[in-house]
Amino acid sequence: MAEVIRSSDYTADKAWGALPVANMNGITTRLHWTDRPYKWHVNEGEEVFVVLSGQVEMKYKKGGVELSELLAPGDIFCASMGTEHAAHPKGEARVLVVESEGSL
Repeated sequence: MAEVIRSSDYTADKAWGALPVANMNGITTRLHWTDRPYKWHVNEGEEVFVVLSGQVEMKYKKGGVELSELLAPGDIFCASMGTEHAAHPKGEARVLVVESEGSL
């Protein structure tokens, strides 16, 4: 099966609503739409976060120190296992998230 997904057309009925794109041996790829911050959390595995539209302030902790980076379309944030992080969109944003199935 082949499918084209136009990420710019995707919206959800709630913040961080997700459209499943693929599940490859327990690794999920989902398209998210949001206009609200996500809670601080830690994933059980690695996570790849790709901004497709909008801007997202990615807050994360490294060595107990809180840091942040403003991500623009095309930017990629990689969270290693155990990295506490929280995404805060600046307005509306669409992101592609690749992570272990069942992650927060």
